[in-house]
Amino acid sequence: MTAPRRVVITGIGVTAPGTPGAKEFWQLISDGRTATRRISFFDPTPFRSHVAAEVDFNPESAGLRPQEIRRMDRAAQFAVVTAREAVQDSGLELDTLDPGRIGVTIGSAVGATMSLDQEYRTVSDGGRLTTVDHRYAVPHLYDYLVPSSFATEVAWATGAEGPSTVISTGCTSGLDAIGYAADVIRDGLADTMIAGATDAPISPITVACFDAIKATTDRNDDPETASRPFDATRNGFVLGEGAAVFVLEELDAARRRGAHVYAEVAGYATRSNAFHMTGLRPDGREMAEAIRTALAEARLNPSDIDYVNAHGSGTKQNDRHETAAVKDSLGDHAYRVPMSSIKSMVGHSLGAIGSIEVAACALAMEHHVVPPTANLHHRDPDCDLDYVPLTARSHRTDAVLSVGSGFGGFQSAVVLARPDRSPR
Repeated sequence: MTAPRRVVITGIGVTAPGTPGAKEFWQLISDGRTATRRISFFDPTPFRSHVAAEVDFNPESAGLRPQEIRRMDRAAQFAVVTAREAVQDSGLELDTLDPGRIGVTIGSAVGATMSLDQEYRTVSDGGRLTTVDHRYAVPHLYDYLVPSSFATEVAWATGAEGPSTVISTGCTSGLDAIGYAADVIRDGLADTMIAGATDAPISPITVACFDAIKATTDRNDDPETASRPFDATRNGFVLGEGAAVFVLEELDAARRRGAHVYAEVAGYATRSNAFHMTGLRPDGREMAEAIRTALAEARLNPSDIDYVNAHGSGTKQNDRHETAAVKDSLGDHAYRVPMSSIKSMVGHSLGAIGSIEVAACALAMEHHVVPPTANLHHRDPDCDLDYVPLTARSHRTDAVLSVGSGFGGFQSAVVLARPDRSPR
């Protein structure tokens, strides 16, 4: 019987709040600095929440041509620029490979929100017209309407002619895109996958939606400390934006070409709570089951996990739910393993954040450093694990777990491990 194909990360690209780039992203989160600030894209005064984590992104400086900029929504621009960084980091010469064996999987929760919002304002004359005038719409409006255009743009940019897919499972899209892409390689349908997620949701419609359910923080007087996962004073998440994209390859092929391997995608699982659109069961049962299944696929025990990258959104409900899930799935080891939330520094970029957090995990393994949970000053008795407050920690990280929770009941888990690590 042929041994199953093993899938590894050989290239990382990141466009995260603050200065874009994987190195800049790692510097930010390992320093414990925050990129949250008052919204600058529009006047947020009419809304409850005025803060967000924005990317200092210039498409021209990032290498996009004028026609690409005109054609693509900001989230698509993120995806293409980030994919190019990942391919360059991998050292792969894609034009020497069979394009039919290169695939693309891009996750996104809300698609081309910024462009759709802008186009509606234009065709409705700022909301004045109840019957909109389509003649004022850009010719690329259809591309904004269908999120599949994100995968199309990345495939065009990389010359990929293999399986091409968009994954949209809310805030777990970034984890699910990586898990799906790894399965495509394991199943022999592709040898290389360009996989990750992107979202640019900081627009009036998104802010209004989260205002309505009071999911985002109204701590507007101090944006830098507004995101406070696991802290007793937390009162909602900070909206973010960004992208992370990876080059995934079959392990033997990566070794043959002498590639630098960041980590193996050793395990993945997703579950649904079939419970409530935005609510969570307090016991975290479905997330715990996703964690256990991902560990089983990775052939690792709970005690093998060296770091847990938390969903850690900063809402009362989520942080308690996730703490319960980690205790349920990891048992006593939950009290010994460091666990942190980078959303405290880069906000919550919806579908993109799962991939950005996987990038944080891979880089934590690279540097043997656990990024901190910023702004964690006040202990919540219901959140009693080791959340690495304020300052990064040197810590050997041979196997890490990243988890996500999304509206609609999605609960996902990804396990990364060093390929040469043997289960204890």
